[in-house]
Amino acid sequence: MTNDMMQVLMSTVVLSGPLILAALGGLFSERSGVINIALEGKMLGAACTAVFIGAQTGSPLLSLIGALGAAVIIGLIHAVLTQVYNVDHIISGMGLNASILGATTLFAKTLPQLQTDEAAAIFPSSFFWTMAFVLAGAAALYIARTRGGLHLLAVGNDPDKSRQMGLNPVKIRFKSLAVAGLLCGLSGALIASTSGNFVPNMTDGRGYIALAALILGGWRAIPALLACLLFGFFHALELMLQGQPILGVDLPPELWQSLPYAAALIALALFAGHNKAPAGLGRP
Repeated sequence: MTNDMMQVLMSTVVLSGPLILAALGGLFSERSGVINIALEGKMLGAACTAVFIGAQTGSPLLSLIGALGAAVIIGLIHAVLTQVYNVDHIISGMGLNASILGATTLFAKTLPQLQTDEAAAIFPSSFFWTMAFVLAGAAALYIARTRGGLHLLAVGNDPDKSRQMGLNPVKIRFKSLAVAGLLCGLSGALIASTSGNFVPNMTDGRGYIALAALILGGWRAIPALLACLLFGFFHALELMLQGQPILGVDLPPELWQSLPYAAALIALALFAGHNKAPAGLGRP
């Protein structure tokens, strides 16, 4: 029993890494006032690019740069759609997610670099796990203690008043979405590093769970990290319980697979209402 719990705790840290990085990306985006359900698409695009470039070049560094670049480009597209063309933030995010899912699925079927069973050259997972926890602390300090962080909060809380103060909300939001892209790029590269090859939809909804963790954490870095660890724990628990009878009854694997998502929904229903979203979220 002790070994099982240790395994669950170790798996919790491993499985929460992509969630933490993506939630931090959502933090910068949504604190600036941009609703960002496109976290999933950024992660998936980054994972696909990381594997493709890693397989093509054999360079972990180029693989990482490619993953970061792909996610930043997607983030900037989201910024152009929402800030320049005033497209509804949710519609823009869903459109990007659907487009990237379709494109990466097509690439997986047509590009030989994505069809090989050999692992692509990607940075080891331990690098990304370390970055997840270090960047969570750095993000908390940046937002609370720096001029840039205060400007971010000002724009996200009241874009009209921030304009009167001489700030440029559109410029700050573009920068925030670029940072969100970098963080989601790390998340996608981490997901790719665990397998070394690309599988269509390999992010498996983790971008949405990261967004749920961000909301559950009240749009704050450290509480969001703790929420990610909670969801990582349920995912680890799901992996341990799969195939195990409960009270002599064999439950279908689909039931265990739904455990992290059910936990996210229950947590949001019970606690999200107590957290106050940035007042300028979704406002031009």
